[in-house]
Amino acid sequence: MSQSNQTTIIVGAGFAGLFTALHLRFKQYSPSVLLVDPQDRFVFRPMLFDILTGELNEDTVCPTYQELLQGSGIEFIQEAAVDIDLKHKEIALASGDQYSYQQLVLTVGSIQGYMNTPGTPENVFPFRSREDMLRLKGHIQNCLLRALENDNEQTRLAMLTFAIVGAGPTGVEMAATLADLLPSWYSKLGGNIGEIKIVLINHSQTILAGDANAALEETALEAFKNRMIKIELLLGVRVKEVYKDHLKYELAQQIQELGTQTTIWTAGVDIHPLIKTLGRQISPEHLNKHGLPIVLPTLQLPDFPEVFAAGDCVEVQGKIQPALAQIAYQQGATIAHNLDALEDGRALIDSDIKLRGTLMKLGLNYAAANIDDKIKVDGKPADLVRHATYLEMLPTPIHNFKVTKEWLKTETINLFENLI
Repeated sequence: MSQSNQTTIIVGAGFAGLFTALHLRFKQYSPSVLLVDPQDRFVFRPMLFDILTGELNEDTVCPTYQELLQGSGIEFIQEAAVDIDLKHKEIALASGDQYSYQQLVLTVGSIQGYMNTPGTPENVFPFRSREDMLRLKGHIQNCLLRALENDNEQTRLAMLTFAIVGAGPTGVEMAATLADLLPSWYSKLGGNIGEIKIVLINHSQTILAGDANAALEETALEAFKNRMIKIELLLGVRVKEVYKDHLKYELAQQIQELGTQTTIWTAGVDIHPLIKTLGRQISPEHLNKHGLPIVLPTLQLPDFPEVFAAGDCVEVQGKIQPALAQIAYQQGATIAHNLDALEDGRALIDSDIKLRGTLMKLGLNYAAANIDDKIKVDGKPADLVRHATYLEMLPTPIHNFKVTKEWLKTETINLFENLI
């Protein structure tokens, strides 16, 4: 199948891509808009933890694109784009279909990286998608059930040892969340929660090193101490190999082993395969040292101004921007403005990103918030701020109203239960 209509194609329906499309519809952008993504649901990655814990349901955090785009006039194609011909303005899909574009938006993000560590990805659990979360949840619950029935102490303890590799925000949030969640699950099964072990492993000597959340390091470390299960830190450690029932790591030039049947991998990212295919079509001076395209402040490719790109699949010229939903959200608004401006012959604007602060989940009903580097809050108040902020960011007003209403109802029930 080949389409030759002049249209705007958006490849990647995460925050930047989806909000570009929605902003274009709000502006009554006249060209047709085609949104392409291999998944059928939007995924708000920071809130996958809330599905894992049961604090929010799956439809809240991962609404279908059919629901989100209903009545918008935006055509959605659930397929993977596998190649882009920048010169001839064509994209190819995994099915073999090809589409021509007038304007193109690339917002495919990044993929999980494994730093060439043997035993990955076949023996680890990433945490980037709805499917990752469901697979991890099922595996953990299975480990807890099997541990109850296993009389071999070494095997049982491996089932009850949970290793998280990478102490960036996802790894830190994972460790703190599991430290509350696992004892709650295991105690309901009648298990001894004293046998549960959570180990956070990081190559750096500190957690959150070089991250936008670095200011919350001490808050996170303090939160670790107050969880139901103590979190063991292995810092300055390089994981050498991962097996189904253990991993090997190097500490002080000595190779050691940790028995575990659950290695959760949150360390590092890699370039999306689609972006790698663009390298041969882009001038070397417009690629950064990692091979990512460098876009102008207007978020256009210098060699192909009809192509816009945003999120962590590109680098913005002269700016280092963290891979956060709030950044992608603002970039989507900029791209929509500039596409609309091109259509009307108006001047384009530069992407002017304002980082409003950072939020982290650090346990059940517990979080930390750093607001504009001026106000730091933790505990239940920060958890309320985190939920309110993230629910406000979820796409489309109708969906936002539905999930906010659901969340407020849950909070009211919790408050009532605490009073009686």
